[in-house]
Amino acid sequence: MYKLLLIVVMMTVWVSIHLLQVEEELAMKTLFQGKHAINRAAHAAAQQLDLEALGEGLLRLAPEEAAGAASLYLRENLRLDALGVPLPSSFLKHQVKVVVFEVVNAEQAFPYTYRNAEYDYEVTLRKPGVIMIVHMVYPRAFQVMEPIEWYIKGAAELVSG
Repeated sequence: MYKLLLIVVMMTVWVSIHLLQVEEELAMKTLFQGKHAINRAAHAAAQQLDLEALGEGLLRLAPEEAAGAASLYLRENLRLDALGVPLPSSFLKHQVKVVVFEVVNAEQAFPYTYRNAEYDYEVTLRKPGVIMIVHMVYPRAFQVMEPIEWYIKGAAELVSG
């Protein structure tokens, strides 16, 4: 009887540890997918030139177009609706929020160092660019570990030349 009880307890422990490992691997995969989506969104935003300023010989980003491109790329890569709520085909379950979206333009002296103490982020840009910080929540699959939330950071510069 004791051996049977021991086997059941050991199987429970083994399954719990295995589920924890699977949960951790899924969390890392989600973090990487989120980071790639944010990098792509920032890069797309950083390519939105202000054509009027370009006509005057200035390399400058168009803030509205940059925000639109970043939003579109983030929505498409993470499968979100216009409000950042995951679509049924998304691997996410919680709303994704862009907490920081900054366009650094030619008005700044370059190299420009952006600092955000609230999110512990610092990046140096050599040209006009975009900074994004996005809040994501990991959708736990097995409820084995505590909830995980990330503030994923990304930045991109205008590619010229």
